[in-house]
Amino acid sequence: MSLHRLNSITIGVPALTQTSAYYEEFGLVREDDGWFATSVGGRQLKLVHAPTRRLLELSIGADSPDDLQSIASRLTRLGVESNVDEHRLIAVEPATSVRVEVAVTARATQPVTPAPLYNGPGREERGTTRAPGVLREGLVRPRKLGHVVIGSTDQVATQRFFTEGIGLKISDEIVGTAAFLRCSTDHHNVLVQSAPVNFVHHTSWEVDDVDEVGRGAMQMLEGNPERHVWGMGRHTVGSNFFWYLKDPAGNFCEYYSDLDCIVDDALWTPRVWDGGLEKTLMSWGPPVPPSLLKPEDLAALMVGAHSVQ
Repeated sequence: MSLHRLNSITIGVPALTQTSAYYEEFGLVREDDGWFATSVGGRQLKLVHAPTRRLLELSIGADSPDDLQSIASRLTRLGVESNVDEHRLIAVEPATSVRVEVAVTARATQPVTPAPLYNGPGREERGTTRAPGVLREGLVRPRKLGHVVIGSTDQVATQRFFTEGIGLKISDEIVGTAAFLRCSTDHHNVLVQSAPVNFVHHTSWEVDDVDEVGRGAMQMLEGNPERHVWGMGRHTVGSNFFWYLKDPAGNFCEYYSDLDCIVDDALWTPRVWDGGLEKTLMSWGPPVPPSLLKPEDLAALMVGAHSVQ
C-alpha cells in the first residue's frame, strides 16, 4: 500500500483553552503552536477555535509524488477538484467539507515494547514477580493517533471519496451504517458512519497494552467522573480493548490497545456485519450508552449546521 499512516487531524472547538488542557492531561505533549504530539506519531492533533466542534482537516501519509498524481486522477474521475504539487495533495471531501491532505511522508517505525507477562491456566511465565502492569505509576502517553470517526450525512459519498478517490481500503462494513477504512496496516484509520449531521464522533489513541487503557482512563476520571462515556470493553470489529472519554467540547476520545493488523491484504477478508452498529460494537463490556450512539449535543450541532447554510 502506497498510503502508510494517518498523519494528523485538526479539530475546531469552541472551548479551546479547556479542551487543550484536557488533551495535555490525556497524555499528549502540547507544543507552542496549537499542536499536540504523541510519543511515536509526532504532531498529530491540532486544536483551533471554532463556533461548534467539528473535524476541519485530516492528513494521510503517502510514499511518493507519483502516489499524489494517481490520487489526483482518481479524484478527477469522481468530479472532485484537487491541488497537487510534489509534496502534497489537497482536496475537500464534498459531503462533510473536511479538508483532506495526502502528504509525502516518511514511514513511522513503531518501537517494539516487550510483551506483557500474563499467567494463565498451566502457565507460570511471570515466575516469582508481580505483574509489571500493577507497578506502573507514570502518566500514560499515547503512542500514536490510531483513527478518527467521521459522521456524514452522505455516508456512501464520503466512503467513495476515501476509497475510490484517496485510496483507502475497506477492512469491514456494517450494513447501511459504517465502513472501517485503512491507510496503513491498522484495521482502520478512518471510520465513516451515517449521521444526521456532519461531525467528528471520536478520535482513538493507541497505548501499549490493556493495562495502559485502564490506567489512562482512571487517571483521567480521578476527580472528573463526568468524563466517562463507555468502558472498559473489547470491540468485535477491530478486536481492540477500549475505554471512551469525553473532552470539554463534547468530542469522544478513546484509549485503545491490541487492534487487528492487516499485514497482508490477500490474507484478510472484509466482512459485512449485519444487525446494526450497536450489536457489532463489542465482544464484551458494559451496555452501550445511548449517548455514544447519539451524542447529547447532536441536536445543537444540527441547528448550528442549518444556521451556517
